Amino acid sequence: MRPALMAGGLAVLASMALALPAHASGEHAEFFSGTNLTGVKHEVDLANKGCVNIAPARSAGNISSADIEVFFNADCRKGWPGQSGDTYYVLGSLHQATYPFAAVSYRVR
Repeated sequence: MRPALMAGGLAVLASMALALPAHASGEHAEFFSGTNLTGVKHEVDLANKGCVNIAPARSAGNISSADIEVFFNADCRKGWPGQSGDTYYVLGSLHQATYPFAAVSYRVR
């Protein structure tokens, strides 16, 4: 094969790889209603940095470069369920978790 033709083909392939949309990068995170990543799934909007209230979730998976703050009270209030305090959970990048209480809100860092 001619070097010029091969170089041109490689350039086309490289430009296609750079043009992939963000959602094609494979990054995603989800909360699940059941333990151990089972039950109804709720997708996390990784671009939304505000507080998000969700249906009660007992587990989550995070396959992204972002960390996710997980709260056991609505409106991203820290504390045990129904109480004030400083308790919350950070679901780190490339991690999964099963929670002792239902998570009901989150914020992407």
